[in-house]
Amino acid sequence: MCGLAAIFAYRPDAPPVSPGELDTVRDAMRPRGPDGAGSLLLDHGRVGLAHRRLSIIDTSVLGAQPMASADGRHVVVFNGEIYNFAELRQELEQDGIPFRSQSDTEVILALYRRHGSAMVGRLRGMFAFALWDGERRGLLLARDPFGIKPLYLADDGRTLRVASQVKALLAGGAVDTAPEPAGHVSFFLLGHVAEPFTLYRGITALPPGSTLWIGADGTRREECFFDLGALLVEAAAAPQPFDPDRLRAALADSVARHLTADVPVGLFLSGGLDSATIGALAGRPPRTITLAFDEFRGGPCDEAPLAEAMARRIGSEHVTTTIAAADFAAARNDILAAMDQPSIDGVNTWFVSQAAARTGLKAVLSGLGGDELFAGYDTFRQVPRLARMLRPFGRVPALGRGLRMVTAGWIGRFASPKMAGLLELGTRTGDAYLLRRGLMMPWELPGVLDADLVRTGWARLAMRERLTKAVSGLPSGRLAVTRLETSFYMRNQLLRDADWAGMSHSLEIRVPLVDSVLYRTLAPMLAGPRPPSKSDMAACAAALVPEEMRTRRKTGFFTPVSQWIAGGRDLRGWARMVHAAFSGKDGTISAGKGQNMPPIRGRE
Repeated sequence: MCGLAAIFAYRPDAPPVSPGELDTVRDAMRPRGPDGAGSLLLDHGRVGLAHRRLSIIDTSVLGAQPMASADGRHVVVFNGEIYNFAELRQELEQDGIPFRSQSDTEVILALYRRHGSAMVGRLRGMFAFALWDGERRGLLLARDPFGIKPLYLADDGRTLRVASQVKALLAGGAVDTAPEPAGHVSFFLLGHVAEPFTLYRGITALPPGSTLWIGADGTRREECFFDLGALLVEAAAAPQPFDPDRLRAALADSVARHLTADVPVGLFLSGGLDSATIGALAGRPPRTITLAFDEFRGGPCDEAPLAEAMARRIGSEHVTTTIAAADFAAARNDILAAMDQPSIDGVNTWFVSQAAARTGLKAVLSGLGGDELFAGYDTFRQVPRLARMLRPFGRVPALGRGLRMVTAGWIGRFASPKMAGLLELGTRTGDAYLLRRGLMMPWELPGVLDADLVRTGWARLAMRERLTKAVSGLPSGRLAVTRLETSFYMRNQLLRDADWAGMSHSLEIRVPLVDSVLYRTLAPMLAGPRPPSKSDMAACAAALVPEEMRTRRKTGFFTPVSQWIAGGRDLRGWARMVHAAFSGKDGTISAGKGQNMPPIRGRE
């Protein structure tokens, strides 16, 4: 796990790459890679590649980056891990290709030389990279199928700038930091910034499962090599019966792959089935880490006792770290500074990553993704049921709009403000999902942001249209919600939070339940008449997962943030505090330079 940066002055009238800017962007990501740093200017100063290294695979100097091919024609900077690199390397060696290191980075270079950009479809792992092709004079960018690893772009029409963090691009001082209305609207709408947007007009995210080629003549070509929606549509057309043996083999294979490392790999262990199953299939993790909270001690949300029981079963060295309100108060500024983009979540991941790093770990497994794959959320039941019940009202759109306009102003005093939009947003799967997952409703946004910004941002975001398009061609039940949860909530919030929170402590978080091979294997069963559940997942390791854990009612893993914030404010209050942290008292972006933030109303 690392941090990468690239600058490509592709237009002839663009100034050459500034070494100072390149190194500034790189070193703004130092926590992502404390083990080493490198930078390289290429093509007569028209291209710059830079890297911060967290050494996990091949910790020797031979794994340092930027890494060039033996002939110097190709150079890459890479963030992530390729879990099938050993097989790919063996295949290439059989074809007579020599290797100098034991790193997965060198395999990317060799594979590109053999297959070109099509090689990304053969990579299994989490990755983002920028590869300079000196023969063709172009830069290839790529991002893994689920967007586990981030990659942000800033293109002013003459120069392309790339980095693993938004704040790193801002640190370089050469990107447009004017506010992006869609980014601000999506944060208050959902509690995170929806891709491809950021808070800044000049910075966007490369879509997951895609590549972007940009040549020295300015030509651009974006291609998709993994489409979850298409995968699920294919599965729906050819469903398969549930096969417990195949499920267990697929899970065991993914866990084994994610243990690939030249350093110890620990485990985030909660009281839930996801991490417990991973721990059981992993054999004997060297160390497991659990968070406990004073507010939950002895109650149903206290996961520490079950996690400790599970740790004893798998024989790991276990650490339980208890967090109190005072710890949150002391760390709050550090947490907000570590956030690359605003999020209402991630506090728990920040604390558990800190605990893991303090034990000396550089890599851990996480159960993130289990709920999305095995329908663990109430969303999987509530959204289809709501859409099915209220579908008839969708035939008269004016009825839902009218009810919302009449009730929105006062219903929040007696019930959830979402109730006002029940007949307007409850009639289609995508809309019902927005109703379920929304932090605020669209009509509430002018209460926290400038009204003109809300209108512009809502139109650019086009969230209702995006959600409807995402489930096109899918049956309205489980597969549709899997698509929505995976492509919106998991990608834009859970995975992004895992990245910034882990990397702020120089810790790599690996997610065996978010794996393209695993999804391809299980998708036909997910579409079948009896799709696998969380209980089926846990049954793959029933001999080690305690009975009380397998039968325990799901509570979710969360932190008592609303109790920690002065005055007992809810997540909406926390959202306002987070958003305010990204702007100064004068309304300017803290990490940017001189551009005004949109006004925020009712700042707390």
